[in-house]
Amino acid sequence: MQLIVHKSQLAGKVAVPASKSHTIRAVAIASLAEGASILKNPLVSADTQAAVDCYRSLGADIVTTNPRQWTVKGTSGIILSHEQTIDVCNSGTTLRLAMGSAALAEQARTTTFTGDAQIRNRSVAPLMASLNELGAKCVSLRNNGKAPVKVTGRLKGGKTSIAAISSQYLSSLLLCTPLAERDTEIDVTLLNEPGYVRMTFDWLDKQRIEYENLHFKKIRMRGKQHYKGFDITIPADFSSATFFLCAAALVADELTLTGLDFSDSQPDKAVVDYLKAMGADIMVGGNLVTVKAAPLKGIEIDINSTPDALPAMAVTAAFAEGTTKLLNVPQARGKETDRIACMAQELKKMGIDAEELPDGLIVHHGKPRAARLDGRCDHRIVMALSIAGLAADGDYTIDTAEAMSVTCPRYVELMRSVGANMSLCD
Repeated sequence: MQLIVHKSQLAGKVAVPASKSHTIRAVAIASLAEGASILKNPLVSADTQAAVDCYRSLGADIVTTNPRQWTVKGTSGIILSHEQTIDVCNSGTTLRLAMGSAALAEQARTTTFTGDAQIRNRSVAPLMASLNELGAKCVSLRNNGKAPVKVTGRLKGGKTSIAAISSQYLSSLLLCTPLAERDTEIDVTLLNEPGYVRMTFDWLDKQRIEYENLHFKKIRMRGKQHYKGFDITIPADFSSATFFLCAAALVADELTLTGLDFSDSQPDKAVVDYLKAMGADIMVGGNLVTVKAAPLKGIEIDINSTPDALPAMAVTAAFAEGTTKLLNVPQARGKETDRIACMAQELKKMGIDAEELPDGLIVHHGKPRAARLDGRCDHRIVMALSIAGLAADGDYTIDTAEAMSVTCPRYVELMRSVGANMSLCD
């Protein structure tokens, strides 16, 4: 599928869709909980559906017939396993969190996880090693530290250390170890994207889980705890908001994003600060963010905490005077794609001078020209490249646009509602 984008002017209001990260965490915890849970305003997307299907396979009873309210009858931490294979499709979050959940199955009970080509190219080796140290047995079936991976129970607890190149490794351990037989001590030797781990701790706090967090360096988790059913409204997604914020900073008369809660721990709320530092006209009031186009200037950003923002910020930087440096984000190379390399290549197709660093990207100001671009089957790259089409002359065609269904299936609809000239075609 192709996304066709023409130069546009944005104006009006747009309600930001619900958070993918929160929705999947809610599905995971509700599935492990005692009793029933209600998830209001969940994100309905390919990734969250993968999480639902996965946890159904692990024994949870999940009803999603009402897209505005899902109900989950939990397993009380008793994971069912029938020597099954679970396909997580393109959802890395589901894979990592569910590996920890599957490790709670009874002794010798096994679950195999697989996914699409991108999932099978993403490492889970550090998480496998920690789960093994805590009593489970994890085996990469191709002996490469990646899916397909077989997880056999039972997680007992104990001591482990982990280099959380992806924060999802640590979040997985935090969600499963409270249900282990013994206490667990985790030494964190490296942590990228700490904000997402903070999100996981917030969920544990809501569940009154007992733990000790020593500055994200050492975590002590009490074992033999339980999750309880809950009723919660999923907050809006700052990661999805990034594309609207960046587009508005370039081409909006006045665009207001609604539903964003700045008290939430989602790290991508920092994108508002990035854009302000570049000179964007942004006003925050309550759960509203209003943006007007303004001249932007290049800056240097440590983007380690917000790797998902790299594609959109890279495109925005192409329109900013001077040079923008997006630094300290090596984990961006291990997402659905190598986002550093892919964004450099796609920017060059538009005539923009972009330099790869081992852990970042340098983007020089230019005048982007119309081009046929490759979204690389990566939802965030597709949406980021669309921003260029909104701000530059000519027709932009972006391939593999179907990837947007992973996190923001209504992206085109929402953009068109505020004036974007974009359309999908087969």
